[in-house]
Amino acid sequence: MSAEGTPLRRRALAAIVAVTALAVLLFAAPLAVSVDQLYHDETAAALQRDAAWIAAAVPDDVGKDPRLPAALPRDIAADLTVGVYTVNGARRLFGAGPETSALAAISRDGRTHQRIEDGYLAVTAPIPSDEGIRLAVRVAVHHDLIEDRIHRAWLLMAALGLVALGLAAGMAIYLSRRLATPLERLTGAALALGDGDFTVRAPRSGLREADQAGEALEATARRLGDVLAREQAFSADVSHQLRTGLTGLLLGLESALARPAADQTDAIRTALARGERLRTVIEDLVTLARHTHAGGRPLDLPALAEEVRRHWHGLLAERGRRLTIRIEPDLPPVTAAPAAVRQILLVLLDNALTHGTGEVVITVADVGPGVAVNVGDQGEGVPEGKDVFARPASAHDGHGIGLPLARSLAEAEGGRLVLHRNAPPVFSLLLPASPA
Repeated sequence: MSAEGTPLRRRALAAIVAVTALAVLLFAAPLAVSVDQLYHDETAAALQRDAAWIAAAVPDDVGKDPRLPAALPRDIAADLTVGVYTVNGARRLFGAGPETSALAAISRDGRTHQRIEDGYLAVTAPIPSDEGIRLAVRVAVHHDLIEDRIHRAWLLMAALGLVALGLAAGMAIYLSRRLATPLERLTGAALALGDGDFTVRAPRSGLREADQAGEALEATARRLGDVLAREQAFSADVSHQLRTGLTGLLLGLESALARPAADQTDAIRTALARGERLRTVIEDLVTLARHTHAGGRPLDLPALAEEVRRHWHGLLAERGRRLTIRIEPDLPPVTAAPAAVRQILLVLLDNALTHGTGEVVITVADVGPGVAVNVGDQGEGVPEGKDVFARPASAHDGHGIGLPLARSLAEAEGGRLVLHRNAPPVFSLLLPASPA
């Protein structure tokens, strides 16, 4: 299975690394400018201190008397270039540095000055005297030394940025795997569900959203499995129900053909009645198959009871048996599919006709939270411990051949079908009352 698009792992890795790179850039660019300015300011401040110290140490009348030694103080740093200049003409009297310095010439105002001069960061400080400002000290350091310090700092910042990107990439790989693995497992589980495996389980990952999706997928798989199982059972029960009615119809016709001299009128009437009942069964089952939630309108129990009386009174009377229907007044409203209830009663009455004896009694009573439709006869009943609602191993297993279908129909309508009494047998269809 293939799908277009970028994998989550790659997207997460690219997004996290890109955000980290942007953050490092936004932080490092201003910091690099600040470091450059800081190092220049620190060097200039140090040069100003050195210039002031040297200006205080040099005699103010140096250069006037040739007998006075023209020397600089000791303990001057080796990387400093120091010279004494005249402010008029800006000539170097002694020390190191260029022969003339324009920076020294502007120190006649009695203040210190700094600038880049001849590749050096130079600072001048005036040497005060009784005659005014006559000399100035020029202290300079090569600008490349400052640039080297700045570049080393930038390299260190770049290395730290690369370390941050590496850590971000590692975290991105971990997080992308943490996010993608549960989704890949969910994809596998969904594919297995599509192949018909309703027992799929999505392993827990610790991520709430992924675990919730896994739980939802598992719940969906269970529901689909249950629905499929019910549909398969329903189909099996329906096919048996149809075969039973069709078999009865064919047997009646074959029996009539075996007696050619007998009057065929009764046989034809019986066949028509069975065919009509089979058509009703087919119509009800088709309705229930098409409309899974057909119980959306109130059920008219008296009308359904009258319909049952019309269809079953003659069949029971042919065998010398009586049908009695009792309906209590003021029953609570019930919402259920008429086709489902009709089929449930068909199964119960067919069992009473086939396996029971004596009078068949249908009672519709109010049981508080709903309505109970009881169907009983005077037969021997059901042996203790026998599950009449279990599907029989064969079609000739006796009692309850259609009862599994009847129970599934009752449960689909939110009701229950139970064996209320074993002998004489009484089955109870419990239907919940409609909400107010």
